[in-house]
Amino acid sequence: MRLTLLIPELIWPEPGDRQTLDGLATPALGALLARGRESVEAAADNSADALIAAAFGLTDDVPYAPLRLLGEGHDPGTDHWACADPVHLRFHQERLILADGRTIAIDATEAGQLVRHLNDYFAEAGEAIEFVATTPDRWHLRLTAPADFRTPPLSAMAGRRVDRQLPEESGTAWLRRLLNEAQMLLHGHPANESRTDAGRLTINSLWLWGPGQLPTGLDRCFETVHSRHPLARGLAKVTGTACAEVPASFAELQQASAADGRILVLIEDLLRAVQYEDSDAWQQGIRDLEARWFAPLAAAVRSGRVELDLQSSTIYGLLGWNVRRGDLWRIWQRPTTIGAVAARLAGSTP
Repeated sequence: MRLTLLIPELIWPEPGDRQTLDGLATPALGALLARGRESVEAAADNSADALIAAAFGLTDDVPYAPLRLLGEGHDPGTDHWACADPVHLRFHQERLILADGRTIAIDATEAGQLVRHLNDYFAEAGEAIEFVATTPDRWHLRLTAPADFRTPPLSAMAGRRVDRQLPEESGTAWLRRLLNEAQMLLHGHPANESRTDAGRLTINSLWLWGPGQLPTGLDRCFETVHSRHPLARGLAKVTGTACAEVPASFAELQQASAADGRILVLIEDLLRAVQYEDSDAWQQGIRDLEARWFAPLAAAVRSGRVELDLQSSTIYGLLGWNVRRGDLWRIWQRPTTIGAVAARLAGSTP
């Protein structure tokens, strides 16, 4: 089996956080990291979405919106789309911080009411655009023309400081106007008034990102993609690749896969813990992965049953470790620790 294993935020982003990193026992992962052939790409976009796209060969100007829409079960056709995800922006210590839709717990009724309100307003104003809420926290915007702007994916901004929502360029003036109008409409809607009365964070803005058309002619890279992520599922569909749920463990994956198959598995267990600086959740996630995935994987690689391509999006860049049978027999290379890897990548010492 040739396994591409994508795990966003495998390396904790604070190398000096000894409380989180010290004493975290991961001998199997440590052997994979120490003995695999490491690659580090200092990309402009180190997000989980960029990691997923790169696994399918997409690295520049990725049209995330139509791919994600396709993964949600909708046909984007040949239209131009942008992700228009509902968020809450708030000032904290003189900084503007973004909370994503999952964090502020938007329900389907609220999403439906707000999207209808936006669509009714812009239709009356003669704007031939359309908002589509595929889930309560994932919205899409059908555009009337190509929109050439680049903003980070929402996964890179959740829990982070926002400097600006759209580039200050002449070509985005109409989008900035649209966003300003949408913010005013959201602010005055009864759904948000009810949230305020209940002491809940309001849905006061949209995060626009990932514009483009659905790509064609992409090569098929895998026989099966195991993921719940709509972007990964969309990429699987557009490349004619079978898509399945994420196995609970490597043992379960082995039972479901051909011995000589080329498989991609995306595990998102660590992502939100890093986004919202929850070190306890990240530690527990690492321990679970060590038991369910890394320990049995190391044994399978050592026996020659698996060739592993482990990849992760991190603050240090897009990281990769290719590990084959002979690599794990280099026992003179002692297993490393996540803390040591983080310190090395950050240019410091543990």
